[in-house]
Amino acid sequence: MDDDGRYRDSRSDFVRGAKDIAKVAKKQVGKKVGRGMDKMTDEYTKRSYKRFEEEDDDDDYAGVPSNDGGYYRNDSRANDEEGHSDSTEGHDEDDEIYEGEYQGIPRAESGKAGSMDGVTAAQAQQFRDLSAYEGERRKDQEELAQQYETILQECGHGKFQWTLYFVLGLALMADGVEIFVVGFVLPSAQIDMCLSEPNKGMLGLIVYLGMMVGAFLWGGLADRIGRRQTLLISLSINSVFAFFSSFVQGYSSFLLCRLISGVGIGGSIPIVFSYYSEFLAQEKRGEHLSWLCMFWMIGGIYASAMAWAIIPHYGWSFQMGSAYQFHSWRVFVLVCAFPSVAAISALTTMPESPRFYLENGKHDEAWMILKQVHDTNMRAKGYPERVFSVTTIKTVKQMDELVNMGDGAAWHEKWRLKLTTLFHQVWSNFQTIFSPEYRRTTYMMMAVWFSMSFSYYGLTVWFPDMIKYLQKQEYSSRTKVFVKEKVEHVTFNFTLENQVHRQGEYFNDKFMNLKMKSMVFEDSLFEECYFEDITSTNTFFKNCTFIATLFYNTDLFKYRLINCKLINSTFLHNKEGCLLSDISDENNAYMVYFVSFLGTLAVLPGNIVSALLMDKIGRLRMLAGSSVISCISCFFLSFGNSESAMIALLCLFGGISIASWNSLDVLTVELYPSDKRTTAFGFLNALCKLAAVLGISIFTSFVGITKAVPILFASGALAAGSFLALKLPETRGQVLQ
Repeated sequence: MDDDGRYRDSRSDFVRGAKDIAKVAKKQVGKKVGRGMDKMTDEYTKRSYKRFEEEDDDDDYAGVPSNDGGYYRNDSRANDEEGHSDSTEGHDEDDEIYEGEYQGIPRAESGKAGSMDGVTAAQAQQFRDLSAYEGERRKDQEELAQQYETILQECGHGKFQWTLYFVLGLALMADGVEIFVVGFVLPSAQIDMCLSEPNKGMLGLIVYLGMMVGAFLWGGLADRIGRRQTLLISLSINSVFAFFSSFVQGYSSFLLCRLISGVGIGGSIPIVFSYYSEFLAQEKRGEHLSWLCMFWMIGGIYASAMAWAIIPHYGWSFQMGSAYQFHSWRVFVLVCAFPSVAAISALTTMPESPRFYLENGKHDEAWMILKQVHDTNMRAKGYPERVFSVTTIKTVKQMDELVNMGDGAAWHEKWRLKLTTLFHQVWSNFQTIFSPEYRRTTYMMMAVWFSMSFSYYGLTVWFPDMIKYLQKQEYSSRTKVFVKEKVEHVTFNFTLENQVHRQGEYFNDKFMNLKMKSMVFEDSLFEECYFEDITSTNTFFKNCTFIATLFYNTDLFKYRLINCKLINSTFLHNKEGCLLSDISDENNAYMVYFVSFLGTLAVLPGNIVSALLMDKIGRLRMLAGSSVISCISCFFLSFGNSESAMIALLCLFGGISIASWNSLDVLTVELYPSDKRTTAFGFLNALCKLAAVLGISIFTSFVGITKAVPILFASGALAAGSFLALKLPETRGQVLQ
């Protein structure tokens, strides 16, 4: 009796202690605890806890007898012999933890001391569980990487990969188009929307800001919800807002649409390269990822050709009064959305990345896709009888916990919880690329990406601006100057261009149906003159006097009359709004598009060379070598004193530097594991766009001032990038992590 009483008292204390432990343990999950915990307890405590567990299960749950006469909850332990469920995957029999229940072993002491020691034991056990679970997950990933490479070897490289190549190429082409759109429409849009210089600058940079946000956002999401799904969402946003931007009239609306369009297309590069790499075996990966880069070049060629064919045709327009105008440059913006729409249509026919499914524990879905790849390639090669021999593929254990709110929760609460959970998962995944394991690689890659982008984008925008500056200088050298001329009773009905009139006197003269371009009148007198139907560009009257002069249906607004005196002069029916002038220099426009076309086409040789040599000489040698040659080519900029010389240097720099970009893309894909690949790529690509904004802002500020600063900045950044690139690990011949 005494023994039984002591047993019951001990058991009651034990039950209360176990419940307290369970409550405290749930609150302490994930926190670090001290080391030095005792792993062993006395045999009596183990037997007591086992009896407590069996009796409790027998009272509260429907049990089935086991082989040894015990009862197991829902036969979960018996099932563990065949395979763990999702919620307990990675734990052994002595290490199962169910929600709301702690199954650790308390210390032998009873009372409060036993309860507190049990809490510490629970924390230590939980920490050991997470560490062991992480180790098992890493082991699974290593085994999966090796097996996945073997499976891709069996599937071969053929029709499926080439189909996916063209589909993802359209998405990459849309990214290339987006870079050029605003730059091509800006000369026309600034007239149509009455843009000031600051507004023009913001419109030119807004696409890079949008792409910076988009690269980080979609890159992080692609590692959580899938490559294909994320790419479809991002391209849909891009195409919808690109379409809207061609119709909106106001500057703010157009700016917002281009910003969101840029956010959408920002996910293209990080997702496309990661997505395609996961269908390529190691001996094909570097070469075919480099071939994929050609679509960015094709996007630039497409944008240049469409601008050349559409924008100068001012007849391709309509307007409804002065409130709504749809000019040819808006047609060009609409046409530039076609690659994104085509990519969406084609992408709906392609499957998700099987590597993503395997990393997220979806074995059957991944197996079906890999079988599809195998069968498609074998049929195309004339071997339809070959059977996909893989039956089981390693999957990675999952650590994420699902929270069930029940059927009674409101839909918005469920969505809020899902989005909050997704945000924390994306942010946690982003933080892991700065963990000790990847920190050095990430910082080195950040430096290389920044230096490459700063110099490349800065110079590629500086080149056209320098060409425009040289054209302006050459145009100014042909300016005709007239001093103290007297003109009476003359009718001007022809174009006046590139002239300066100083201290002139005009009496009873008529300026009718006239186009003025780059005309300046200084210290001149206009008496009883008549201006009718005047369209002007870059025309100003400075310190002039107008006596009894009539302005009828002209665009000679007050801001064109600088420090002028108006005596008995009248303005009637002035032209309203900012009308798209048809006196723009079409030859100038064609030259801008032609230069961009040549600069984009010039990267073709570099693309071909990098694709053929990427898997032969390695990524690091390609990256460092191309950066060094690009650095040397920067010093030739000092000899660019003519328009033709600047065009040649632009083509040379673009053709050399493209090999650096191709190798950098391949290296980024291969340096990070599959569950962090698009997150890291997206972050680095976002940093690239930030560097582009800085480079463009700094380099263009020196146009017409000096060439030395852009040359030193570009060459210094490229030299630093090539040096740091050699410190990175070589990934040639390695399986995809």
